[in-house]
Amino acid sequence: MKLEFDSQFLISVVFLGFVGLLCYLYTLLVEKPNRLRSKLMKQGINGPPPTLLLGNLLELKKAQSATSKSSSEFPSSHNCAALLFPLFNKWRDQYGQVFMFSLGTIPILCVDQPDIVREFSVCTSLDLGKPAYQFKQQRPLVGKGVLYSNGAEWVHQRKIVAPELYMGKLKGMMNIISESAVSVLNLWSNKIEAEGGVADIKIDECLRNFSGNVISRACFGSSYAKSEEIFLKLNTLQELLSWKNMSKCIPGMSYLPTKTNREIWTLEKEVNEKILKVVKERKKSSFHQKDLLQMIFENVKDSNLSKNAIENFVVDNCKNMYLAGFESTAVAATWCLMLLASNQDWQDRVRTEVLEICNGRIPDLGMLGKMKQLAMVIHEALRLYPPVTVVSREFLKDMKFGNLDVPKGFNLWIMIVSLHSNPDIWGDDAYKFKPERFANGTIGSCKLPHVYMPFGLGPRVCLGQNLAIIELKMLISLILSKFTFSLSPHYVHSPTLRLLIEPEHGVNILVKKL
Repeated sequence: MKLEFDSQFLISVVFLGFVGLLCYLYTLLVEKPNRLRSKLMKQGINGPPPTLLLGNLLELKKAQSATSKSSSEFPSSHNCAALLFPLFNKWRDQYGQVFMFSLGTIPILCVDQPDIVREFSVCTSLDLGKPAYQFKQQRPLVGKGVLYSNGAEWVHQRKIVAPELYMGKLKGMMNIISESAVSVLNLWSNKIEAEGGVADIKIDECLRNFSGNVISRACFGSSYAKSEEIFLKLNTLQELLSWKNMSKCIPGMSYLPTKTNREIWTLEKEVNEKILKVVKERKKSSFHQKDLLQMIFENVKDSNLSKNAIENFVVDNCKNMYLAGFESTAVAATWCLMLLASNQDWQDRVRTEVLEICNGRIPDLGMLGKMKQLAMVIHEALRLYPPVTVVSREFLKDMKFGNLDVPKGFNLWIMIVSLHSNPDIWGDDAYKFKPERFANGTIGSCKLPHVYMPFGLGPRVCLGQNLAIIELKMLISLILSKFTFSLSPHYVHSPTLRLLIEPEHGVNILVKKL
């Protein structure tokens, strides 16, 4: 009798536990997202109805598959927002400049309204933090000189070294940048000679090598040769974490041992181990270099953080420098050269300016600062093909934005690529390559210049923007001073969205010496 009673009691406990788990999951995955949406619906904000657990992922996946097939021989229009986010344009037309949708059970407030964008750009509160869903695959990165996680949970509040490196050490990096650029020129010269005076060059890999060499030497100093494999693995990891892997937003999917997730976990482990190996070798060295790695060490040596936390700090900063200082610069340079190759008049104008300023010399910071025509081209390229398409944040507390009371748990998306090409802001020629719109700098470029944010805006502006602009100016000015180029017949215009807007099939140009 006692055994029967114990069995019934155990079954009852298991049953109640199972019911409790179902109630918890229902509250977390169904009731909470619906409650959050209803708070904005009462304020007049609407959006496409979400599907249980999947949200609007199926619609997004279908739209992504349709746009991936579109391409053209030459770019007649540079409307990346319509090409890459047709569903967002449809939702904006249907629901207004502020609407909501769902990635799985994650509620997103999508904003195209300039007034709210302005308010966002000056918000310094850590209550508007990095989205939690971004941490399922990576640890916290860096924002505004402070290392933070989901809100202010990361206890280490010391300033990191990136602002000093990127904003105060550029002059000391000029040799690294120029030497890396010259290696590209030498490679192209050899190809031209080998191919009889005109070379058809796929430039993507060359530009990645250039940018990777710069950031590797800046980060790792004399250890930079060992970082090449790290960057290759990070590049693969970036591809796996791109928009193509939307399924990671389905609740629980990022924890399942799928083929993609196993690849991600393996790569993350390998990258972390290789970075830490370089770190340990550096610590054993008696020679202290003034590179980013050494500056990070000095920044945390007196902290009260644990050994594990310090290692995470170093690893995450190295990863951050990879994306901010390597991949984004290489992709931006690729689009700049594509646009100059397809607009010969602007190529000639910028070349004339470069030859006049440099007079056969390698440009220094002062010379680069005088290249106004080149700056206009770079700004226009970053407008049409911004390195970052969406700025995302999570409301970690109830906050007021504009006239909206946004509840804790919502994510905010600022659609940079859409704001950069809005005809109401930039005029009827918004989809065309017109560098002259930046003749008076970014302030005089359009009706609402605060919406131009290729590197972010305000307190959260990208720490590496100065370095990126210097790299672009150095590389493009040297190329223009040595070569003339046009688009190759092999070029197919097909921008695609990974973590950045990239040319899906690469960029081929026909290059010959001046």
